[in-house]
Amino acid sequence: MYWQTKGAANTRATVEAALKRAGELGLKHIVVASCSGKSAELLLGRAGDFNITCVTHQVGFYNPGEDEMPAEARKKLTDGGIRVLTATHLMAGLDRACRNKFGGVYPSEIVASALRILGQGVKVCVEIAVMALDAGAIPYGTEIVSLGGTAEGLDTALVIQPAHSQNFFDTKIKEIICKPREF
Repeated sequence: MYWQTKGAANTRATVEAALKRAGELGLKHIVVASCSGKSAELLLGRAGDFNITCVTHQVGFYNPGEDEMPAEARKKLTDGGIRVLTATHLMAGLDRACRNKFGGVYPSEIVASALRILGQGVKVCVEIAVMALDAGAIPYGTEIVSLGGTAEGLDTALVIQPAHSQNFFDTKIKEIICKPREF
């Protein structure tokens, strides 16, 4: 399924398409990108059907010490059975620190740029799936549904079998459920 535009306008339809495909395939794990908690809230009430993990930006992503997800939103998600994972971004971290300090381009940023050829949402879906696997939020060797987006909201969903970060290139994108045609 291809959306004509990118971004938040596709959030509800992306969630619906992802849930439908997860159900068709009998998948039990969903990983969703959400910094404010708003996109993940659309999955509240589905935690009985799926193991849902919300992956946020790391604390300090934009401003030192700042957590973008309000405490109330985090509590609402966790009380609703959604695990919230806040960790260093797979394709940022030390490589970005080196770029910021010394200039140049580093391996994880090259991988991120290559994934963006298919759209920002594809990059986000791959990144958060690997982060969730590394954190033990999803089981190894299992296909999951991963939802990501461009800037705000959700516009991309993948069926993916992530590998741990040290074996990143063993990650398999099995299906693109939906993504924006223009990005």
